[in-house]
Amino acid sequence: MIFQKKKNNTAEVLTVSRADRRLLSNVPDPENIRTQADRRGQAADVAQAQDDPAYLDRLRMLSLRYMANFDVVVYTRKKQRKSAIKGRAVDISTTGLLCEFGPAAQERLFVGKTVSIHCDIPPGTMPEGFESSVKLEAKVVRNFTKIEDDQEKLMVAFEFAKPLTEYMQRKRWGYAIYGSSAMLLFSTIFIMLMRAESVIYFQYNILLYMYSLIAAAFLLTRYFFGALYRDVPINPDFTPGVSIIIPCFNEEEWIHRTILSCVNQNYPIDKLEVIVVDDRSTDRSVEQIEKVIEMIHNEADRFMTKERVRMHVLPENGGKRVALVKGVEMAKHDLVVFVDSDSFLEPTAIRHLVQPFQDPKMGGVAGRTDVENKYTNSITKLQTVRYYIAFRIMKAAEAWFDSVTCLSGPLSCYRKDLIIQHSDAWLSQKFLGQPATFGDDRSMTNYILQTHRTSYQDSAICSTIVPSKMSVFLKQQMRWKRSWLRESLRASMFIWKKEPFMALFFYIGLIVPIAAPVIVVYNLGYVPIVHHVFPGTFLMGLLLMAMLMSLAHLLFRRSKLWVFGFVFCVFYEFVLLWQMPVAWVTFWKSTWGTRETPQDIEAKLKKEARKQKGKKGFSLPF
Repeated sequence: MIFQKKKNNTAEVLTVSRADRRLLSNVPDPENIRTQADRRGQAADVAQAQDDPAYLDRLRMLSLRYMANFDVVVYTRKKQRKSAIKGRAVDISTTGLLCEFGPAAQERLFVGKTVSIHCDIPPGTMPEGFESSVKLEAKVVRNFTKIEDDQEKLMVAFEFAKPLTEYMQRKRWGYAIYGSSAMLLFSTIFIMLMRAESVIYFQYNILLYMYSLIAAAFLLTRYFFGALYRDVPINPDFTPGVSIIIPCFNEEEWIHRTILSCVNQNYPIDKLEVIVVDDRSTDRSVEQIEKVIEMIHNEADRFMTKERVRMHVLPENGGKRVALVKGVEMAKHDLVVFVDSDSFLEPTAIRHLVQPFQDPKMGGVAGRTDVENKYTNSITKLQTVRYYIAFRIMKAAEAWFDSVTCLSGPLSCYRKDLIIQHSDAWLSQKFLGQPATFGDDRSMTNYILQTHRTSYQDSAICSTIVPSKMSVFLKQQMRWKRSWLRESLRASMFIWKKEPFMALFFYIGLIVPIAAPVIVVYNLGYVPIVHHVFPGTFLMGLLLMAMLMSLAHLLFRRSKLWVFGFVFCVFYEFVLLWQMPVAWVTFWKSTWGTRETPQDIEAKLKKEARKQKGKKGFSLPF
């Protein structure tokens, strides 16, 4: 079933797991009372779980069930339509399916019966890649009846003959991997040949064709180093103390889920604490925080939740940076993790996120952020592809040089002493006289990068709620471009001291987006109008760049959303790209545009004052 949550009159479509009866099902049991890995009775080998942290996670993934609501046809005899029984799926996992039938099906769907299940798993029911038609043998392992709306219904649990992961690998994922790999190779070679051809045209416009060569080289190297990237593997003996800081401002809709995901971590309980700092929210966020913390405290004394889950409300609204610094000051551990209030961690996120800190020169690490509401509409779908490429390719490429330039807000980890060291400068940061109220993640990364390494851990996964309304999305993108320009100028003052190749590609990566609007106007406007030449080569180059993004997403995610990589590239060229010239002349602004910060309120009052002044200036004398 696809869960829908209304926000700003938009129905957010989320993939929802069936709740476990245990609130903190992934927290290690200090008393070894828990002997099962999941509620369906899979036995957990405690000794193996201690030696192999990935063991329990594999069991959890096999047993994790998702709410479902789609039609199912069950054949009790092979290739005989008369044997078909129609029903409705109510939950699904990689290993089985629970369906609802009429009571008459009880005689034919008895325990032990082998059947053939035909269904279409809708997008959003399970994680990316599982949306597909399925024809799979299964066995009835349980049936029971229930009364709903005064009607008796038969519930039947099926166990698949093979897990969906294995079935998909043979039926669809294998084709996606081989096909995308071949097309990626073809696109890369074609781009290289096209750029080699550009040398011939240097005599006509050396700056233009030099730009095309540099831009292509920059993009291809990002994919190359992104492909070389590997996670730092888990060391079972490395579990440093971690304090998770959640800054909250008017996030009553999602904050409860964020807190639960941060507490419900497969990490030693004596080495993990969660601190929620509310920045004087004007909605019911504080009430929601208090409610979920009380629920967590009542779960079980053996999890020590009263000692390691707490909240703090700021005396006045100070902004996200103030909330984060207050949380860091309250933290008792040496590593601090920043998590946005609308982001949700995977149960193993913290265990993976801390691994690069085995290097004493590592100052900060970013985790991967996926889109949680990816199936809401086309706006969220195109962001899904963009997010994945931005993390798995772009940040992974930077991690190859230990110089990730933005430890993103949804999930990032720092050494506490470094945050304390730079907190005063961070809180009082100004640019051209204006307070820096956004871009906090990129700003702190700049402070860390000057003296330490920064990295990326792809296996440390969280998901976040992205804008599903065009107006909010455009405001967010404008804010990001302003912060990117501002912080990139700061980074350019010291990045040359880092690894030479990293520094070179940083400066190229700064020039290419800034110059892009001029290049597009020249190729799509000046050349066709003045020289009467159709820009076929330029458009072909854009198509091939879009193919790289889409095919990389298909290769890694095996999802049908890969086509939205093309959509994003077209949308970027015709809409988002033209925010850059606006950002050139307004990047000192400090308003968010999507929330009522003090700077936004001040800007709003000034705008209203100008309107009133304008009305008075045009008023009639009588």
